Amino acid sequence: MKYILKTSKKACTLVVLIAVIGTSQILAQSRVGTSAAPFLTMGVGAKGQALGHANTVNTSGAEALFWNPAAISIENRGETGSSGFFSINQLFVDVDVYGAGLVLPLSEGSGKNFGFHINYVDYGRQKIRTVELQEGTGATYGANDLSIGVTYAQNLTESFHFGGTAKFIQQRIYDMHAETFAVDLGFILKTEYLNGLTIGASISNFGGQMQMDGINSEYFIDIDETSEGDNGNILGRVNMDRWDLPLSFKAGVSLPIVEQDNMKWLILSEAQQTSDNDLNVDSGSEFSYISNTVKFHVRGGYKDLLLGDKVDSHITYGAGFVLKTASGLAIGVDFAQVPYEYLGQTTIVDLKLFF
Repeated sequence: MKYILKTSKKACTLVVLIAVIGTSQILAQSRVGTSAAPFLTMGVGAKGQALGHANTVNTSGAEALFWNPAAISIENRGETGSSGFFSINQLFVDVDVYGAGLVLPLSEGSGKNFGFHINYVDYGRQKIRTVELQEGTGATYGANDLSIGVTYAQNLTESFHFGGTAKFIQQRIYDMHAETFAVDLGFILKTEYLNGLTIGASISNFGGQMQMDGINSEYFIDIDETSEGDNGNILGRVNMDRWDLPLSFKAGVSLPIVEQDNMKWLILSEAQQTSDNDLNVDSGSEFSYISNTVKFHVRGGYKDLLLGDKVDSHITYGAGFVLKTASGLAIGVDFAQVPYEYLGQTTIVDLKLFF
């Protein structure tokens, strides 16, 4: 027990230390819109979107791979063991966001879980146009973002969960690409105060920089245009700038207002500071009906409270259910909508499996 408590303190100290270093750099100056791979801060999954992104604490299973790596070691009633997750988010202007994850326990009842996830953003395809062929050359180009990660988490005590993710990140457009690696760290602490107050935090996208490279950065140049005897077709390369990832620190709480055998009402709130945006606060609420075979959830949220008119959307809402079969397999579906004032409605649908 003493070893576990010491390990817990070390883990907390590590997360807090990184958070302090990260936020001290973040608060030094405004860096709005100055990072690469902004898709990493979008949030994946209907549940988290419906709760206004206040999902750092109230998450578990394979869905947690995208919100807080520590939470994959949490076991919820009727949703224990291995789990799978698939999400599709139909954004505006034909942009689609896909997420998929799988969590497996290393051994039965050990509290040590391993996970794998993939996050893919497809921006569709566009016509290649030139000055001479403004309606298109007949060819097209595409753009996409990709994140692939592996996660390990365990419950260091009965109430303290800690986890980390190592991930590969890539962005591509036409024949250009950029890659780097990053890590996420997180913890969740369940308390006995205020009917079961739960707190948690995560730091995400702590890693390298991204630099575009590819054949479109190559040009034939004439080093000395005043000389007629030199080679005028020397291959040169444009050196692109390097851009940081959107380092993100989130800390949140989950408070049960009502908790009975068949009903549960949660309120959630969390603060988020990213290196490419201002400090903001997200809040949400979830009402659940729970029985031996079904769990039904209604959710609502308000995101980016402190950003005001700087964002196009604040209110979010959704619902979901989990149905447990006689064989022990549980199937869940979550749905969410995020209405944008100028860009229209976006719809997110998730499929969850617990086995």
